[in-house]
Amino acid sequence: MEEQEGKYLKEKLFNIKRNGWDRIKEEEKEAIYKYANEYIYYINKSKTEKEIAENSKEILIKNGFCDLAEKEELHPGDKVFFVNKRRSLFAAVIGEENVDSGLNVIAAHSDSPRIDLKQNPLYEDDDLALFKTHYYGGIKKYQWTNIPLSMHGLVVKPDGERININIGENEEDTVFTISDLLPHLAGEQLERKLKDGIQGEELNVLVGSIPYSDETVTERVKLNILKLLNEKYGLTEIDFTSSEIEFVPAMKARSLGLDASMVGGYGQDDKACCYAALRGILNVFIPRRTAICVLIDKEEVGFNGTTGMNSRLFDTFVSELLNKTGNNYPNALERTFSKSVVISADVDAAYNPNFAQTYEKNNVAKLNKGVTIVKYGGVRGKSGASEAPCELVANLRNIYDKAGVKYQSSELGKVDKGGGGTISLCFANRGMDVIDSGIPVMGMHSPFEITSKYDLYQAYKGYEAFYKS
Repeated sequence: MEEQEGKYLKEKLFNIKRNGWDRIKEEEKEAIYKYANEYIYYINKSKTEKEIAENSKEILIKNGFCDLAEKEELHPGDKVFFVNKRRSLFAAVIGEENVDSGLNVIAAHSDSPRIDLKQNPLYEDDDLALFKTHYYGGIKKYQWTNIPLSMHGLVVKPDGERININIGENEEDTVFTISDLLPHLAGEQLERKLKDGIQGEELNVLVGSIPYSDETVTERVKLNILKLLNEKYGLTEIDFTSSEIEFVPAMKARSLGLDASMVGGYGQDDKACCYAALRGILNVFIPRRTAICVLIDKEEVGFNGTTGMNSRLFDTFVSELLNKTGNNYPNALERTFSKSVVISADVDAAYNPNFAQTYEKNNVAKLNKGVTIVKYGGVRGKSGASEAPCELVANLRNIYDKAGVKYQSSELGKVDKGGGGTISLCFANRGMDVIDSGIPVMGMHSPFEITSKYDLYQAYKGYEAFYKS
């Protein structure tokens, strides 16, 4: 009797974190795999922030959203979006309550760590043509060598002509790479600390080896590469000055594991949350409060710039909603923000058993345990953190519980092992209640990140429930 009572009491009182695949119904399992397949398709098409904005815009239009500029007035149930400089996107569904009564916002970031070209990138060294690069975001540089890379970007000429580049994603395309040193000759390199195994100025992308046929000129391989770029895109060397060209892994995202329970692929930080936030708002029709989806650029480099969350373009978007619903007046924006609630939808570090010593097991996110709730981030003594009040945590728990969403609480790692921040601080500084809630990722910031299909689906369900709350 006491054994049964103890079992009952433990079930009632303990926070038991079960594997989400246990006790799952077959129809939900099918829904999870269907969602994951659609997610994989999305991230394979959307490897850069510009592609996220463009592809997300297409999805919104197919689901009844229109450009905010097309609407003179807004009414409950209206669905609108605004694209900021082709790099970030805001979408809204107008609620029954006035906009100044507060918003339900979910914000994810569309940029991921990558390799950017320098402004004068192309050079020749001993009959090889290479690109000089400057890495973007926090990466382990050695992970980016000897893997196939694809070239994505935009070149704008002085006359305004825009040239889009995408090489390496199709099976028939050529690809690129950053070549590392062979182990037979790497004795000196192997004496370096791991973080310096590959240095920033060694991240040079190999792009060609055939010389131009005229033997009377110098730098013939470089010339031949420029000739090919000129023939295909009309580019000259100076056009790199007004370009944004990125190199990302050419590998496709795909199912992972014998049971296909996971997704492996590039850029899941934070495209996993982008897709969940986007898909969630598609299912919102006339919410109680106006629901907003934010897909924002520049998170990986500090939130700044006109397309980052520290800019005022989000404020402008909300001001337009106030204008077009007839709710604008002095201090209306500040009042709206003070009554708003935000989910900062960013991924969290998933427990990796190969490096168990890095995590504090009671407070680490784990694959297959659901979407995370992160009360605070920051570094060491919560430096740079935005900490959610306990009332907000309780409110989000209530929303997830009612929707049958599985969730787990977590923080990034052991207290003095590192840390990190999200765009939550940008919203908190506007006077908005904000909490981080995202998807656990193993191998974050690597060229091949790992997520659980179960967790991906729980985030989608949770975000939809939040929009509708």
